[in-house]
Amino acid sequence: MIGSIFRTLYYFVLKRVNKTAYAKKRGVNFNEGKVYFYGITEWGSEPWLVTLGDNVYLTDGVKFITHDGGTLLYRHLVPDLEITKPIKIGNDVYVGNNVTFLPGVTIGNNVVIGTGAIVSRDIPDNSLVVGVPARRIKSADEYLEKLKSESLHLGHLKGKEKDEAIKKYYGYDLSKKKNNN
Repeated sequence: MIGSIFRTLYYFVLKRVNKTAYAKKRGVNFNEGKVYFYGITEWGSEPWLVTLGDNVYLTDGVKFITHDGGTLLYRHLVPDLEITKPIKIGNDVYVGNNVTFLPGVTIGNNVVIGTGAIVSRDIPDNSLVVGVPARRIKSADEYLEKLKSESLHLGHLKGKEKDEAIKKYYGYDLSKKKNNN
C-alpha cells in the first residue's frame, strides 16, 4: 500500500518535471531528444503500444487511447472480448492541444493535427487535419505556404526578446495599462 502511494506520487511529479523520462518509464517507444513535450500527455493504460517518430511535437492535453473500453458492457456475453490496438506517429508531426488518438491509428510523416481533433482514422503523409472526427483540409505544403504568407517573421527569437517584438508589432504598450489601473 505504501509502495503504491509512493509510486503514484513519483509518477505524478515525474509527469510534470521530466516528461521524456516519464514517457520512457511508462514504455512509450521513441528516440530521446527527437520528441518535444509542451504540456502534459496522457498515455493511457497500454503506453508501450504507442510509437512516436522523430521530430514530433506534443502539446498540452494530448491523449492516447489504445483500447475500446466499451467492450466491458459485453463481457458478460463474450468473456474474452478485447479491442486493443497500437498507435503509430510518423516523423515531423505537430499535435495541437487536447488532441485524442483512438486505437489503431497510424499518422504519416509531415502532418499537422489541429487543436481538439479526435483522430479515429489513419492520416496520410503531408496532411493538415482538424475536427471531430479529424479530417484532412489541406496538404502540409499548402499549410506551409499559408504560414509563410501570414508570418510575423519573429520565430527565430526566444523568450522576452520575442515577447517584446510581438508587443511592438501589434502596438501593445503594457506600461500604459499599468498606469491606468
